[in-house]
Amino acid sequence: MNKTEIEKFQQDLLGWYNIHKKPLPWRKNTEAYSVWISEIMSQQTQVETVMPYYLRFMEKYPKIEDLAAADDDELLKLWEGLGYYSRARNLKIAAQQVMTEFQGQFPDALKDIQSLQGIGPYTAAAIASISFGLPEPAIDGNLMRVTSRLFEIDADISKAASRKIFDEKLIELISEEHPGDFNQALMDIGSMVCTPKIAKCEICPLAAYCQARPKGTQLKYPVKSKKIKQQHIYYNAYALKNTQGEYYLQRRPTTGLLANMWTFPMQEISKEDFDNETLLLPTDLPDSVSRMIKVGEITHVFSHLKWFVQIIECIPEENFSVQEEKLDENQLWVKLTDLSKVALPTPQVKMFKFFKD
Repeated sequence: MNKTEIEKFQQDLLGWYNIHKKPLPWRKNTEAYSVWISEIMSQQTQVETVMPYYLRFMEKYPKIEDLAAADDDELLKLWEGLGYYSRARNLKIAAQQVMTEFQGQFPDALKDIQSLQGIGPYTAAAIASISFGLPEPAIDGNLMRVTSRLFEIDADISKAASRKIFDEKLIELISEEHPGDFNQALMDIGSMVCTPKIAKCEICPLAAYCQARPKGTQLKYPVKSKKIKQQHIYYNAYALKNTQGEYYLQRRPTTGLLANMWTFPMQEISKEDFDNETLLLPTDLPDSVSRMIKVGEITHVFSHLKWFVQIIECIPEENFSVQEEKLDENQLWVKLTDLSKVALPTPQVKMFKFFKD
C-alpha cells in the first residue's frame, strides 16, 4: 500500500470503530493501570466473563499501590472462577515492581512495561498504544487472523517467529495519531466480524482491502499447526468432615497449577483405578478415618489438561475430634457457610456441590 491507501485504510477502520466499538468498562479509562488489569484478565477468558470481575477488582484495588499491598488469599479469592491463577499472582508482583523500581508510576516505555512480571509483547504493546499513544501493534489472535486474511499471510501463527511478520506488516499500517484505537478496532473486527469460523465480509469496513475475499479463501487463514493432544489425569479427592461440620482442606504448592489454592486432599491415580472406582486412603489425611464412600465424579478442563476426579467421603470414627494446634498454615478446617472467605479453584467449587443441602 502507498501512503494514500494506508491513510484511507486507517480512516475506514477508525470510522467503523467510532460507531461500532464494544462498550467495555475499561475503555472509559485509558490509564495504564486499568488497561493492564483488563488485558491480563482478558487472556484466555471471554470478555463477557471478565467484565464483572474487572469492576470488582477495580473497586477492591483502585490504585496500583493497593494491589501491591494486597493480601494473597483475598487476591486469589477475588480471582476465583477466572482460572489461570498465576495471572493474579503476577499482577501483585508487577505492582510491587512498579512501586519499587518506577517510584509508583507505571512505566511509559515499551521495554520497561515488558520488564514487569507477567507482561508479554502483546500486553505491553496494548498498554503502550492505548495509554501512552505509542504506535506499537498489539498482536493477539484476533489481529493475526484479520491481518492474515487481509494479506494472505501463510505464516504459522502457533510459532513465535511468525509474530515478527505480522508486526512488520502492521507497523506499516498503524495510525500514529490513534494507535490505541487502531489496535482495539482490529480486535473488535476480529471478535465481531472476521471471526474464526465466519467471515462477515458484507459488513466489514476492510473488505475492499482483503486479498483472501475475492478468492473465497478467508477461512483458510490463519495457518495454525494442530494443537498438542490434551493430557488426561485421574484423581481421588478426599472429603473429611469433623463433628463441628467443618471440611478439611489443604493448600496446594506455591508453584504450578492452582498454586496456593485450597482443595480437598487429592491423590493422582491410574485410569484403571479410576475406572474401577478404587478407593485408596492417602497418607496425608488426619487419623481416624473408619471408612470411605464414593459420592460422585467431576471433570474439569484446563487448556492443556483434563482432570477426572472421583470424590470420596471419608467417614471418621465416632470419637474423632479436631486439634486445631496441629494444623499448619497449609491446612484448614472450614464450614460450608465460610467458603466465601477461602480461595477455591473451580474444580473444588464443583466438588463442594456434592455436600451442600
